[in-house]
Amino acid sequence: MAIIKLNNNTLSAVTALPSAIATGKVLQVVNTTSSTQRTTNSTSFADSGLAVSITPSATSSKILIIFSSSGYADTTGQSSIYTLYKDSTNLGNSSNGNLKFTNGGSNLEYGMNLQVYDSPSSTSAISYKVYQRASGGNAISYISRTSIPSYLTAMEISGW
Repeated sequence: MAIIKLNNNTLSAVTALPSAIATGKVLQVVNTTSSTQRTTNSTSFADSGLAVSITPSATSSKILIIFSSSGYADTTGQSSIYTLYKDSTNLGNSSNGNLKFTNGGSNLEYGMNLQVYDSPSSTSAISYKVYQRASGGNAISYISRTSIPSYLTAMEISGW
């Protein structure tokens, strides 16, 4: 590595971060994959069946949950709404969840990616689940509409 001189002062190569900088490490990863199409016409959040369970190794650990899939709202002007639950607690907005898509008349399937960072403060097993709902008007909310795989991942990250 080249040595750079600034104002006639030498700056040597940096080989490590200072000890005062907090960093986290991934301690474990739990994942589920499904190509099963999941639908609901419920206007209340309904369990989609996509779930992962993780047991944090320390109360200071954080959990990063990632959900990616394809989705669809089948009625123009209506929406598909998605949210993550931790056990029985909705981690999103009570009506609009974590992610909302509205059919603008083009009837296109859309890709979706949702990430939530949780601080469970527990070493007990935690279940994270994807819930979905339709906005109304006889709409149907879809996950994996054309059998495109859905992924739900939970990563334990050491606390700092």
